[in-house]
Amino acid sequence: MDVFGVKWKNHTERIRENWLSTIRSEDTVIIPGDVSWSKKTVDATEDFLFLESLPGKKIISKGNHDYWWQTMKKLNEFMLKLDIKTVAFLYNNAFVCEDFIICGTRGWFVDTVYTPEDEKIVNREAERLKLSLGEGIKLQEEHPDKEILCFLHYPPAYGGIECQKITAILKEYKINRCFYGHLHTVIPERLTKKIGTTELTLVAADQIDFMPLLISTKKRTAY
Repeated sequence: MDVFGVKWKNHTERIRENWLSTIRSEDTVIIPGDVSWSKKTVDATEDFLFLESLPGKKIISKGNHDYWWQTMKKLNEFMLKLDIKTVAFLYNNAFVCEDFIICGTRGWFVDTVYTPEDEKIVNREAERLKLSLGEGIKLQEEHPDKEILCFLHYPPAYGGIECQKITAILKEYKINRCFYGHLHTVIPERLTKKIGTTELTLVAADQIDFMPLLISTKKRTAY
């Protein structure tokens, strides 16, 4: 990522240092996409071993550059092969995590007219988000005190434009907080902070200075 300017200089070292200074073994870190440039899963080995070397549990969802992403079965088999025990994948499922239930998908967003291909993608992502939230609701029945958090890679809204099928689901499921990445060259005034009752937070690494963002509750905290 260094090719994208001085903001990214020594970003791997900065991520490691900030992670080690804030994350404990009992914490969970959610990474909403773009973990590796690798096009094949096997080529992402070094990236996964880097994550495994860091404390805490990691839940990863898919980003637009994660071409290494495969079926859940193949991803889990690959983690088993590498003896990676602290990485899990958010993919049509949900996780109980400290005081939260973690849901999400990659999402989709374009700031121009949607093409028929865009419509196919957003329809698919909307269904995946519903699957994940549906699993989250099942978990919430067992853990009614835990808040459902939504993680997307693409912003559900930016610059006054919404991905309406995604934002409609956030409203339908009464999601209070949604976190997303993807945006790097950002005009702060164009950021959408809220859709209905859902607060939107940009967590792209360079936008939070490579420091894990604390998600807090009254009782406990998680990253």
